[in-house]
Amino acid sequence: MSMFWTIWISVITLGLIIGCYFLLRWCLSNQTGVPEGESMGHEFDGIEELNNQLPRWWTIMFYMTIVWGFLYLLLYPGLGAWEGVLGWRSSNQNVQSIEESVQARIEAKEQGKLVEYDRELDFAAEKFDPIFEAYAKVPVEELAKDPEANKVGQRLFLQNCSQCHGSDARGQNGGFPNLTDNDWLYGGSGAKIVETLTLGRKAAMPAWLDAMGEDGIEEVVNYVLSLSGREVDQQLADAGKARFAACAACHGMDGKGNQMLGAPNLTDNIWLYGGSHRAVTETLTYGRNGVMPSFKKTLGDDKIHVVAAYVYSLSND
Repeated sequence: MSMFWTIWISVITLGLIIGCYFLLRWCLSNQTGVPEGESMGHEFDGIEELNNQLPRWWTIMFYMTIVWGFLYLLLYPGLGAWEGVLGWRSSNQNVQSIEESVQARIEAKEQGKLVEYDRELDFAAEKFDPIFEAYAKVPVEELAKDPEANKVGQRLFLQNCSQCHGSDARGQNGGFPNLTDNDWLYGGSGAKIVETLTLGRKAAMPAWLDAMGEDGIEEVVNYVLSLSGREVDQQLADAGKARFAACAACHGMDGKGNQMLGAPNLTDNIWLYGGSHRAVTETLTYGRNGVMPSFKKTLGDDKIHVVAAYVYSLSND
C-alpha cells in the first residue's frame, strides 16, 4: 500500500477515535446552565427530566473501548501499511498461484509472522492428514466400498469437481463428462482415475472443414450417427464410411474409440458435446479442445486417492 493511502487511512481512523474521546469529555461537562440534579424544565405525564451525569459505569466502558481501539491498532494491521507489533495477518498478500502461496508460507514462518490462514491449514493437516494417509494405503477399488471414505470423497468432489461435472457428477454439455455411466474416455479403473486427477488431461479433436468440405462433413455426420443406431440418410452414411478412414486413427475403424488417446466411443450413443445432428456437425466442422486440470498441487496424492475412490464408486455400485 502506498504512503498516501497509509496516511489517509491512519489520519481518519485515529482522528475518529480521538474525536470520540473529546466528544465524551464534552458530554461530561455541564453545558446546559442548569445545576446538576435540578430540573431541565422538560415534563410530560408526570415525568420530569433532570440534569444528571452519564452513568459512571457507562463512561468507564466508553473509555475502555477507546483504549482497546488504540491497543488493537498497535498490535494488529489496521492503519494502511502498518503490520502491527504481533505481525499477524489473515492471509499472505499478493499471492496469485499455489507456488507463490507455498513460498509465502515458508517466508512467513521464517520471519515469525502469524498468518491465520496458514495456522488453520496447519491445524487441519495435523488433524486430517493421518486419516488421508490411512485411506491412501487401501486400493481405490476397495476404498470405494467404504461409506465413510465416500463421504469424505464426496465433500472433496463437491469442493473441487462439481463446478464442471455437477454436484451429482452427471456432467453437463460442453465437454464435462458424466462420471456415473461407466463410459470412460481414458479408462475407469482406479489407477486410471488417479492418473487423470493427478496429471490432468488435454484432448484435441481437429477441425475437418478444410479437409472434407461441407458435403464431406455431412456424409461423415450421417455415418457417425448410424454407428449408434440413429436414423440417418443411408446414402450419405455409405459415402461417409469411406471418409471415416481419416477418423479411424483415433476412433478406430469400428468407431469404438481409443482410451490411450482419449478418443470417445462413437457407437454407444453417449456424447460429450451433444449427439444431435447439429452438435456432431459442429464438432467435425470446428473441432473440440477439452481440458481436465491437474489436481496434484491442489489436493495432493492422498486426497486424490480418496476422490478417485468416490468417483469409482459412482459407476461401480
